[in-house]
Amino acid sequence: MRALISSLEERLDAPTAKGLAQAVSRAIRDQALRPGDQLPPIRRLAAELMMSPTTVSAAWQLLARSGTIRADGRRGTTVAPSARGGERYSRALRHESPVRLDLSTGIPDSTLLPALVPVLSMLHDPATPSSYLDDPVLHDLRAELERDWPYAADDLLVVDGAMDALDLLTRVLLRPGDLVLVEDPGFPPLLDLLEDRGADVVGVPLEDDGLQLERVEALLERRPAAVVIQPRGQNPTGISMSAAKARRLAELLRGQDCVVVEDDSSGPIATSAPISLGAWIPEQVLHIRSFSKSHGPDLRIAALSGPDALLAPVRHARAIGQGWTSRLLQRVLTGLLCDEACARGIEQARAEYARRRQLVVAGLERHGIEVPGSEGLNIWVPVRDEAAAVLRLASQGIAVTPGSPFSVEHVTGPEGHVRVTTGLVREHHAEIADLIADAAHAGAWTAQHR
Repeated sequence: MRALISSLEERLDAPTAKGLAQAVSRAIRDQALRPGDQLPPIRRLAAELMMSPTTVSAAWQLLARSGTIRADGRRGTTVAPSARGGERYSRALRHESPVRLDLSTGIPDSTLLPALVPVLSMLHDPATPSSYLDDPVLHDLRAELERDWPYAADDLLVVDGAMDALDLLTRVLLRPGDLVLVEDPGFPPLLDLLEDRGADVVGVPLEDDGLQLERVEALLERRPAAVVIQPRGQNPTGISMSAAKARRLAELLRGQDCVVVEDDSSGPIATSAPISLGAWIPEQVLHIRSFSKSHGPDLRIAALSGPDALLAPVRHARAIGQGWTSRLLQRVLTGLLCDEACARGIEQARAEYARRRQLVVAGLERHGIEVPGSEGLNIWVPVRDEAAAVLRLASQGIAVTPGSPFSVEHVTGPEGHVRVTTGLVREHHAEIADLIADAAHAGAWTAQHR
């Protein structure tokens, strides 16, 4: 126990509750503490570190809230193996009443997805591997992916969608207590996943061209284990990272013991060019490109690139789990990527999503409401009263997503945002913008009584 206390003392930068909590997190990251390890009693640790028991207790409360430690019966307080997430995703999609127009889902318009029949009709023979050790990525698909990948990566894997990639990466690369920097607002399933892993999640505000670099730089002294970003069409804001911001962020992170995870969820429907910090720091970057919004959510396919050192544990986790992504589905995606008619359809879908977004945004601007971002399926609308705005639109038969589940930190007060999936607005854009603006200005009383 004395050795453990010494290791915490070495990592203690400030004799405060927050400083002690960070020291424990660093000890976990450095493997001086492991899941299941017992922590010293509060009074003994306070005496050894010359801190008050109240301060140590406050630090334990911070760590418990982040899922890093837990009370373990007679064993006392131990390092937690995992933590329960906040279930933001289920809260974001919950509806209280039927709706005629559901703009809460963030999914693509089925009428803008490519037809599968022409590609499926060409699949005559079964895709049976000769061995369970066959290359998990089809050669032809690999070639298509590498053709417009945003940087020269060591290797590519194919996984079962972007969330499968994020699940794998967080499982093999993160430990309870690791500090992870994310965009704020962020993607609810990712926030749930990180909390479930027991990560110490800290939000970084977004500017018009990506993460606020001053905040990232200030947090580097806490030695983040990972930074997770959406480089194009960020969900929920639609913000895309500029090349200048990407280069400056790469310069900040270069040489840090920190992995950059890029979730390019917009993929081929994004109007901006593919971008990645891998162009500058490839040895630290894991880049995910999803094809759900462009080619179909039920294909469940995304590609993942990275350096061999970071992909090796991912390959191992897949090998003892699902093994590989269906080669039949890989053949379907390869056929779609190689088909000229499909390529033209994706171009048309990209333009149509941009048109729908711009029409709704222009309608909101006429009411004095500005939204950030420039692309993607969603817009992030500031509202006077979040609950009232959702209720007001529901009374008009329109479902939108409340903004609070996207917030990294708990935000008090009624003011907030709603996320609106403009990609599903096929017609009457001006009228829908008017309704959204009306809801944005609504208070609790007007939402219930108009």
